[in-house]
Amino acid sequence: MSVVNLNTVLKRTSNPIAPSNDAHQPLLELKSVCKSYGNASILNNINLSIKEGEFVAIVGFSGSGKTTLISTIAGLIQADSGEVLKQGLPITAPGPDRGVVFQNYSLMPWLTVYGNVALAVDQIFKHWPAEQRRAHTEKYIRMVNLGAAMDKKPDELSGGMRQRVNVARALAASPDILLLDEPLSALDALTRGNLQDEILQIWEQEKKTVILITNDVDEAIYMADRVIPLNPGPNATFGPDFTINIERPRDRTALNHNPEFKKLRAEITRYLMDIGMANNQTRKSDKIVLPKIKPNTDSDWNRAYSVIKSTQDNLARPRYLEFSQLSKIYPTPDGNSSIKVVDGFDLKMKKGEFISIIGHSGCGKSTVLSMTAGLNSISEGVIILDNKEIDSAGPDRGVVFQAPSLFPWLTAFENVSLGVDKVYPHASKTERHDIVEYYLTRVGLGDSLRKKAADMSNGMRQRVGIARAFALSPKLLLLDEPFGMLDSLTRWELQEVLMEVWDRTQVTAIVVTHDVDEAILLADRVVMMTNGPHAKIGKIENIDLPRPRSRKALLAHPDYYKYRESILSFLTECDHSH
Repeated sequence: MSVVNLNTVLKRTSNPIAPSNDAHQPLLELKSVCKSYGNASILNNINLSIKEGEFVAIVGFSGSGKTTLISTIAGLIQADSGEVLKQGLPITAPGPDRGVVFQNYSLMPWLTVYGNVALAVDQIFKHWPAEQRRAHTEKYIRMVNLGAAMDKKPDELSGGMRQRVNVARALAASPDILLLDEPLSALDALTRGNLQDEILQIWEQEKKTVILITNDVDEAIYMADRVIPLNPGPNATFGPDFTINIERPRDRTALNHNPEFKKLRAEITRYLMDIGMANNQTRKSDKIVLPKIKPNTDSDWNRAYSVIKSTQDNLARPRYLEFSQLSKIYPTPDGNSSIKVVDGFDLKMKKGEFISIIGHSGCGKSTVLSMTAGLNSISEGVIILDNKEIDSAGPDRGVVFQAPSLFPWLTAFENVSLGVDKVYPHASKTERHDIVEYYLTRVGLGDSLRKKAADMSNGMRQRVGIARAFALSPKLLLLDEPFGMLDSLTRWELQEVLMEVWDRTQVTAIVVTHDVDEAILLADRVVMMTNGPHAKIGKIENIDLPRPRSRKALLAHPDYYKYRESILSFLTECDHSH
């Protein structure tokens, strides 16, 4: 948010009419609210009633109009029709009675933590004595556990700490309503969980009314009294209310055994997935036949052709990929010593196996993946793939990163063709064309082959990255938090795409993730890493669930929550291991 916008938000709304004191009147009401931009209708007939002190989670996905909704309640934009009422009076402008925390950290980089929060306090409570304003500012900084960082500037803080400053600043304005627009979505799972607990504690202490926009079903159920889906736009509307009848305070581990939690989780997920399926474009990849052509990256050619599921005996060949006492050492910033980030990672994988690596931020899981890709040198130990030592990058390993590395000026087709032309130089132009088109249509981009990467959403770009990795027919597929930047609906859809294409190719694959459900859904084994430095494998969970898998089927499987608890318990123990 710019300085101008921040100052606008800090101005008090002046309204000469006294608010109603009717105890039965909702604190906030939206009546038949509609909002369009140009010819595009974003919100359509939005109706919402929220009581004072209620915690409501709105589960919204990319393109569903969730930020437009929050901005309308905040008074930052005006509805085209309908009413937005607080205590029966129309909201016509921003005001400090509504504190807003957006996904992006809108902090002044030249001010300290104290300075950023004091900026709001000094503007809103300018009639207070200086000492009272100072005490008020410090109270809320300490409330979000930033007392020790009061004199630090934003560039000295982690992402989680910067978001805490945003929360402190919003609370210090003493709002009646706290509006949280996906404030935790850019954070790692551990930081996200800690901030969820802090927000809940503040909600209890301060008796605020909270509206949380999130794309995380677990977060919504854990935090809220009510969960309301916002169906994707255009013409976004609310879905049914889901009342969370789970006693507070709620414990994450205990929820895993709670029948009501499991029931709500399945119902909300099913509802959202059905919405997603209704919006999906029809794929036409089944009409495209892959040519029987071999890539130049594989020396083992007993199978008919690489892109069809193999029936050869060595598919489950043990030790196809082997990590032997793998370590990574980095020098410390002062250059006087070194630190061992990964210490003795030891693992054997069968051909065609899918493994998930999970652990807290900083445990070295991405470091292991980058060494496997040949993008990071190995300090100690060795990685053997198909009887050959890995010592550099190569097209026999397909890599999909969290942020897809595409050429923005090229189309989806051209981005995938770059790799296919290198790996299939002996194929005809038509054969290479068919390989590219097959995989792009398989990931749902059949109608966007000629669209430039720069004009695509994050979800579409990630689809191109997945298509490119599979089109190379690699010996090993490496996925580094490939869906971490995406909303839940897009993430679920791409997980299904990934599983479908993997089921056809049976490529040996490793995914690095911090998402427990993703780890279980995709993998044959989940490898759990201890906290860094000196991170190593702490535990391996074999996932004995039938394939092909779907999220809906998984939620209904009797063993699913057993696996979930095993992994969550390990991560919780790591959290308290320092």
